[in-house]
Amino acid sequence: MKNVLKFENSPYLMQHKDNPVQWQTWTVKNLNFAKKEKKPILLSVGYSSCHWCHVMAHESFEDKETADIMNKYFLNIKVDREERPDLDFVYQNAYSIFNNSGGGWPLTMFLDENSVPFFAGTYFPIVEKNGLPSFKNILKKVGETYSEQRNKIISQAPLVIKSLELKKTSVLNQDLIEILELTIKNLDENKGGFKGSPKFPTFHVYDTLLYFYNKTKKENYLKPLELLLKQLCSQGIYDHVEGGISRYTVDENWLIPHFEKMLYDNAQFVLLLSKFIKIKSNDYYKKKLFQTISFINKNFINGNNNLLGSAYDADSDGEEGKYYVFSYDEIKDLKNIEKYFDISKAGNWEGKIILREITPAPNELINSLYQLRKKKIKPFFDSKNQLDLNCIWISALVSSHKVMPKDGFLADAEKLFENLEKFLLNKGIRHTNSNSCVFIEDYAYLINCLLDLFEQTLNPKYRLKALEIAKEAINKFYIKEKKIFQKNTLSTSDLFYKPIDISDHTISNGNSVMLLNLTRLGFKKEAQELANSLNGYLNIYKSFMLSGVKAIDYFNAISSGKNCGPDGCSL
Repeated sequence: MKNVLKFENSPYLMQHKDNPVQWQTWTVKNLNFAKKEKKPILLSVGYSSCHWCHVMAHESFEDKETADIMNKYFLNIKVDREERPDLDFVYQNAYSIFNNSGGGWPLTMFLDENSVPFFAGTYFPIVEKNGLPSFKNILKKVGETYSEQRNKIISQAPLVIKSLELKKTSVLNQDLIEILELTIKNLDENKGGFKGSPKFPTFHVYDTLLYFYNKTKKENYLKPLELLLKQLCSQGIYDHVEGGISRYTVDENWLIPHFEKMLYDNAQFVLLLSKFIKIKSNDYYKKKLFQTISFINKNFINGNNNLLGSAYDADSDGEEGKYYVFSYDEIKDLKNIEKYFDISKAGNWEGKIILREITPAPNELINSLYQLRKKKIKPFFDSKNQLDLNCIWISALVSSHKVMPKDGFLADAEKLFENLEKFLLNKGIRHTNSNSCVFIEDYAYLINCLLDLFEQTLNPKYRLKALEIAKEAINKFYIKEKKIFQKNTLSTSDLFYKPIDISDHTISNGNSVMLLNLTRLGFKKEAQELANSLNGYLNIYKSFMLSGVKAIDYFNAISSGKNCGPDGCSL
């Protein structure tokens, strides 16, 4: 058996093509091989801009001794989580059940020969440190245990599957405002975001708050959003030189980012910022909006098809953040820089300076900083196209056009959709350009962006296309017995478990977005069924379903005859 990743299109998988590990891909053929050989599976899930994925790869997967142990005991399968979000969802949930905590990447799962998980971890160091066991010791222990207790481990599969099943109540009407108020209590009133660190923007939470502000005009819904945007635009999480935000910060002050830049974060940032500007026009925020859109449109483009790629790495030249930070000596002589940015000789991160804005800097200073940065090696760009994220970007451009109508954003949105039709919709709807898989989020955000384009242009082709795709989504994903959309297609057969996802993750949940879509399209029966179903889950999983709160309220408003849009309506 040989490492086969050199034949893959995913940049993340290609990064591991020269590993001595005999990496295989997730296919029915390989899963059947594991069953036939009675061989456990080591499943490693990550993505190209994941810092700790790189660390584990360099420490362990490039190490011959570690690879020999992996090859001896396991069928080793490497997965790009951005190609298979359904698979990542299932095994992340299993990790959470096994460890009573959230997972992350790299996800390191040990599966029985039927692909059912029995042991789970994330990053393991090559030698024992910081309370984490050595990966080599884990491999030997798990491999030997499976050989000795194979039948016992396999017999636990029904229990694992049962633990993954979502619970549901028969309650059809929840107090949505109570859920909203509970969420607000968990937000940091002084620094924004949720309390503590690390700090993630969690855009779906603030989009829901914005919706309810537009509906009620109550300031307690808008204040958390104002604070968040102030932090995102002025602190270290924002790239003041080129625009855009990093994925999160490791500290509670939004200063020290984990430097990877993701399309999903920046698309939602632009969407939320533009919606806020529509409420409170602000030249400072318009400048940040324009800078970020310009950065994404210039730097996230895949030159092969003019669609947007996925992410920029946190590391460059072997160091995290090297491209983004400055030394004091590099920038101390730039005219009046200390007036605009908080700089000191000691730096604010490992002796280096992460730019934190004191007051908006003139273009001349920004350009001088950019000229210094251009001398550095740029981080790796994952050019993989993802349909759902490109569709969110289209919606973000349409929303930005509403507040900056002279900057060509609507034309950009329509052109991007034309490119989607050529490359991801031309042979059936696909999630990426690297395989034929597709997920409910792809359909949900595609329909959403088509409706956004229709409402802005009044071109009927967009609404007609949305209607067609909504019907297709119901046929491909809707579980009639449970009245909910499955995450992957009903015909998908390579997972041990049929995933239903009602929680928000890096983007708003596909079922929530589908409820908005069905309501906007006038699918009354289907929308009513889905709203009832989400209500049943909401009673138990309310803290993970903020986009569902928005969608249910919107459905209720339309059903009661109120004239409103998906961003809120008057009482």
